[in-house]
Amino acid sequence: MASITSFFRKTPVPSLKAYFATKSLTLPATVVWTAAESDVVSALIEALDTLSEADRESLILEVNRIIAIADEPGQNALQDVVANRAVFDAVDGGHNRALWVLMNEPQNFRLAEEVRYNDEKRRGRMWSGFVVEKKKLFRKDQFSRDAFNAEIQKKFSTNNVHVDVFDRHRVTFDGTSHQLVQVAVYREGRPDDALGFDGAGKLQRHLIRPVFEASLTYEPSEGVIEVVAGDKDIREAMAGFMGRHLLAIDFKGEKLPLREYDLSVLMEPFDFPTDTGVPAGQVIDSVQLKELRFQPLDIPGQRVTLECNGAGGESVWDMADRHIGPAALRRADWVITRARASSSNSLRMESHVAPRSST
Repeated sequence: MASITSFFRKTPVPSLKAYFATKSLTLPATVVWTAAESDVVSALIEALDTLSEADRESLILEVNRIIAIADEPGQNALQDVVANRAVFDAVDGGHNRALWVLMNEPQNFRLAEEVRYNDEKRRGRMWSGFVVEKKKLFRKDQFSRDAFNAEIQKKFSTNNVHVDVFDRHRVTFDGTSHQLVQVAVYREGRPDDALGFDGAGKLQRHLIRPVFEASLTYEPSEGVIEVVAGDKDIREAMAGFMGRHLLAIDFKGEKLPLREYDLSVLMEPFDFPTDTGVPAGQVIDSVQLKELRFQPLDIPGQRVTLECNGAGGESVWDMADRHIGPAALRRADWVITRARASSSNSLRMESHVAPRSST
């Protein structure tokens, strides 16, 4: 419930009124849209208890979709796919913009969710990158898409496959915008059963057919296919399907070299440098290191992870001094295999990075 009340408080009343006008819900008379904003919000929160369980759960699920894409990465995803950019840019507030897209461009809202899913999982455990030919024409005709779908149906023994193909871009750290084509694939998995309650409250087994998602992108300027899916063999197979049918290339499965990071500088307190040459509003004001994961050199199979939110003025290095030892000892006997930091800029937007070392 906390999420939906937060949504009510962060969204202008006229937008909330327009949103509820699209719902087949009967709100109590206590919700007076012309009342003061705080009174409207309080009335809406109280009105949740008057809804049926099904209506309340449906509303909460949809609001959670809006909240999930109201932050900075979500707003970037919406900006990537929205059709009416002029109106979108004129809407104030992340929650308000996300709601506007859901109400006015629901298909593009779903595409934004696919963009967010792709970018969140990128270069993680569910990601693989492959080197292919540059500047290939991406085939979006029905014949090519049908051939791509048929490969997926055959591979996974299912007739139920849904594919979205759309253009987007990705902005890198240096501010360069790279054009991409993204393909979102939804396929039905094998039947399974799960425990659940029926209408009479009795526990029973129900047949379910799970839906699995995969996301692929092709970057023409770099000649790279990237795939996000749960299994590495599936990722390579999907990349091959895209190469053969949507790019008309001989896919060879050449892996994209992994990025390597030298995290040894984080063994002791590190003063992150600031590039003052970037445009106003993009200067990073502060960086806080929130997590370090250490591996002892003599026991490679073990890890020690330290997390610190900065409460009480203590840093993650203070924790390392206490739990592992001074910096000189850490350098001699340990390596850092993971770091997580948060940064904030003059717009007070926070981002998170979690590079892994190549050790």
